[in-house]
Amino acid sequence: MKILVATKNQGKIEGAKRALLNYFDKIEIKGIPVASNVSEQPVNEDIYKGAKNRVKNLKTYAKQNQIEADLYLAIESGITNRLGRWMITNIAVIEDNNGFESYGASPSFPVPERLVQDIIKTELSQVMDKIFGKDEERHNKGGGIQLLTNNKISRIDLTESAFIMALTEYINDEWK
Repeated sequence: MKILVATKNQGKIEGAKRALLNYFDKIEIKGIPVASNVSEQPVNEDIYKGAKNRVKNLKTYAKQNQIEADLYLAIESGITNRLGRWMITNIAVIEDNNGFESYGASPSFPVPERLVQDIIKTELSQVMDKIFGKDEERHNKGGGIQLLTNNKISRIDLTESAFIMALTEYINDEWK
């Protein structure tokens, strides 16, 4: 099974790979960065919209460059207050060549009220850099969640969870 993921971030690619290997024996996965067409720090509905746009742009890129794939995946992280409290969440979108789409969300973590506006104006990684210092490894693999959970959960884990949730509909025909 050939998979394209709309990112070059190695942590996100690894999370997608781990999720897919739960259900498929042989996968070939390639990361290709494409635009989300939303702000650098998506808020509320723009989180899903950004992931959806990345899949659309990934499919366009693949078609233009004659790259064949069975599944197209994207994930977008953002800040939301849809449940009455601010939190960071990830939304994953999966599409196939037949027009099937599914989506899922990762576990979310709370954002202190005092940081919400700074995150919305800039982005989470900049605010975390200001608080905890700049760390390239955190940006590419572990993510801020690894720091916040004392190394118990990483960006890879959150990405894997979001893609597993998105795959629930894809792997269960009777649920579609």
